[in-house]
Amino acid sequence: MKKIGVFITVLLAQITFAQVNRFVYQVTMKPNVADKSDIKTENAYLDISADKSMFYSENRIKRDSVMRANFQSGGARGFNRDQMESLRSVINYSIEKNKKDQKTAYKDRIGRDIYTYEEERPLNWKILSETTKIGDYKVQKAETDFGGRKWTAWFTTDLPYQDGPYKFSGLPGLVVKAEDSTGDYSFDLMKNYKIADFPETSTFGNIMKVKRTDYIKQQEKYKSDPTAFMNSQRGSGGINAPRSRNGGGENQNPAEMRKRMEDRIKEEAKNNSNPIELK
Repeated sequence: MKKIGVFITVLLAQITFAQVNRFVYQVTMKPNVADKSDIKTENAYLDISADKSMFYSENRIKRDSVMRANFQSGGARGFNRDQMESLRSVINYSIEKNKKDQKTAYKDRIGRDIYTYEEERPLNWKILSETTKIGDYKVQKAETDFGGRKWTAWFTTDLPYQDGPYKFSGLPGLVVKAEDSTGDYSFDLMKNYKIADFPETSTFGNIMKVKRTDYIKQQEKYKSDPTAFMNSQRGSGGINAPRSRNGGGENQNPAEMRKRMEDRIKEEAKNNSNPIELK
């Protein structure tokens, strides 16, 4: 009986260890440098397992789920555009931290493809003696300069994770709150719970592994001339699409479609002119 009891204890421990812990952060952003009154707020997930963690938008998972369901039920014709618009996210990137090799991988879509790079800049934290309480957690203050911004973080050792939202990690506890000195970006832990496993995500287009500097160059090319950029993407077939029909059955002119796409991308660039990393 004693051996059975030990076996059950070990088994339960393994099951618990295998679970993924999800931390939900409220992300507050002022992405438009010309209009600081334009404040965007949305939720993002930090999912942590024994081997890795992933940080990404809640809306991304919802959009992926909607897209998979629509493709399975008849492809693009089944898309509910209003529903997709309601799930549009400012957080288009995802970040994966590998616990074994201590590497951080950043992924973001540019045009039709996914660009990914490994972060090579270390986070050098200055841990201060100041403590307070945020929610149920006793937290301690830390500061760092990263990506052209000065960040203040509050971390807790009440939770056994040396991790945090975005690229923040390396503190002796979980980051409960992080905010830059200008108040343009903040991450606030709202709640946490366990999930069975990391969610399934959809990947459309090629995966392009690049250096961070190359990612920035490609991003600027896309913003300055989206048509030329997308036509140059390998395997994408460009954007010289055949004449198509809209929901009302009328033909859409390819030139008009390209013009609308360019206007949309330029408008998005203007509305996202205050990125979280300034350099």
